[in-house]
Amino acid sequence: MSLLKSREAILALAIIGLLALIASRFPGFVAPANLASAFTDSSPLILLALGQMAVILTKCIDLSVAANLALCGMVAALMNGAGIPLPLILIAVIALGAALGAFNGILVWTLGIPSIVVTLGTMTIYRGVIFLLTGGAWINAHQMSPAFKAFPRMVIAGLPVMAWIAVVIIAAVALLMMRTPLGRAFYAVGGNPHAAVYTGISVGRTQFAAFVLAGALAGLTGYLWVARYAVAYVDIAGGFELDVVAACVIGGIAIAGGAGTVAGCVMGALFLGIIKNALPVVGISPFWQMAISGAAILIAIAFNAQSQRAPGRIILKQAEHRT
Repeated sequence: MSLLKSREAILALAIIGLLALIASRFPGFVAPANLASAFTDSSPLILLALGQMAVILTKCIDLSVAANLALCGMVAALMNGAGIPLPLILIAVIALGAALGAFNGILVWTLGIPSIVVTLGTMTIYRGVIFLLTGGAWINAHQMSPAFKAFPRMVIAGLPVMAWIAVVIIAAVALLMMRTPLGRAFYAVGGNPHAAVYTGISVGRTQFAAFVLAGALAGLTGYLWVARYAVAYVDIAGGFELDVVAACVIGGIAIAGGAGTVAGCVMGALFLGIIKNALPVVGISPFWQMAISGAAILIAIAFNAQSQRAPGRIILKQAEHRT
């Protein structure tokens, strides 16, 4: 029973059940090469969800991550067109993404504006900047250098570089959350901000750091997305921020802050990624993905609410029994 109370265990069983169901109709989907491809396809969602996790843990939310991705991806494509070497492009987009995240964090920290309002505004601003940079023009594959497009697709030990980057970031974020004062501060600020202040933790500074982390990961993902799909335009990854939040919620990251794990976050992203990859394969309309994702979110929220209410009901029943 204790195993079934673990969100990670339930998600793992759900993913296994989903794969078994898909394999019953299309056995080739569970071939190792196809599973590796599904993981690679899910890598952008995993990277953004890990950054979003840090933000949500601190009782905030970042709805601008997809717009950040799009702007950084466009800047990467423009820099490539100007002949700038790839290592400098990578450094630039990560720094730009972090700066965009820092802008969100500064507004939330210094002005006290709710994060959902701030990031709704910056989401529109970042998309608008892309239009100002390009005049609405697209940058297509023939305008990108071979090396720029090849790096995320380069295969090492059976996996593309994009997948290996996701693996490294997963490990790094897990280490950050479990072994560093900043990681513990994320949980403390979200769990009980008043108690965190008494222990010497700055709530605003911690939230600022979470937004910077989310922005840096969005910047990196912007390059990976544009290079892999070999196209950059204003509306790239439109609406993807909703998938990112969904992955976190399904993975057990409490919207109220202070609770969640890296493992749950990654499995939530994989769950959505498998659905996205599997539905066309088994002949189901991709539009069902939205319905299935929405149902999964509602189930996850209901599960969270049930878990949080259970102790209260037990105490109430005990009190009623005493009277």
